[in-house]
Amino acid sequence: MHIVVAGASGLIGTSISAAFRSAGHSVATLVRRPPACPAEISWDPAAGILDPGALAGADAVVNLSGAGIGDRPWTRKRVEELFSSRLGPTRTLVHAMAQLDAPPATFISQSASGYYGDAGNTVLREDAPAGSGTLAQICVEWEQAAHMAPAGVRVVTPRTGVVFSLSGGALGKLLPLLRLGVGGPFGNGHQFWPWVTLPDVTAAFLFLLGSPVSGAVNVNAPEQADVNTIIAALAHALHRPAVLRVPAPVLRTVMPGLGEELLLHSQRMEPAVLSSAGFQWQHGRLEDAARWVAGKGRSA
Repeated sequence: MHIVVAGASGLIGTSISAAFRSAGHSVATLVRRPPACPAEISWDPAAGILDPGALAGADAVVNLSGAGIGDRPWTRKRVEELFSSRLGPTRTLVHAMAQLDAPPATFISQSASGYYGDAGNTVLREDAPAGSGTLAQICVEWEQAAHMAPAGVRVVTPRTGVVFSLSGGALGKLLPLLRLGVGGPFGNGHQFWPWVTLPDVTAAFLFLLGSPVSGAVNVNAPEQADVNTIIAALAHALHRPAVLRVPAPVLRTVMPGLGEELLLHSQRMEPAVLSSAGFQWQHGRLEDAARWVAGKGRSA
């Protein structure tokens, strides 16, 4: 296939673009600067500027654009940026597709587990309703924008969970603390995190390229685990203690909004669509994922 990727420079985008190329696909990336090579295409999503010809002949468009959720404090300006950095690129891509006589057959536009808000112990399949909160509202509007793609385009909105990687991602700040033996759970630790390793996220996107699946897709491992269990598994794989719990009131004070929704909200997701479609996880069990993070499992 010929695939156009927006947001290819991030953690997931870098991995996915490399995997697409390794699988034999040709990949063009959208960049917000002058192109440095023929495989790059310049655009300005904030201004809604993209030459529709950039998508002509593409079999699929993959949209991973968006400012980092946990990179900075959630000031009013930052929250506005979290919305605009997702909605602007998505609407720009959809508008460009609409200008083509033959738009790409597939549009995979990222969403996130935040769609479900704080759902406690409720098992969340793809047909579960949206929750409340900033992240839920972002995801709802993000997915709505993607579904404005022209008729006949297969739209997939992967609701990706908490991504584990060897560097960066959800464990970027936590893993060094755990390696030093000074990490621990957040709050009471009973909140569910829909965890998934970066290799499995990458494999899922490859799978979705060739699968007839459409609509929302939960992208997380099939084994459900709360924060206490996840931290314990990581600490065990690292041969370190993990007893320094971070109380919820402290998180709410030092990370208003951000700490609450990112670290304390509970999403007990079930990847029902991927499972039914026959997807196979490399790290389907938490024990295997923890060993991989600790450098003891097989690589991607």
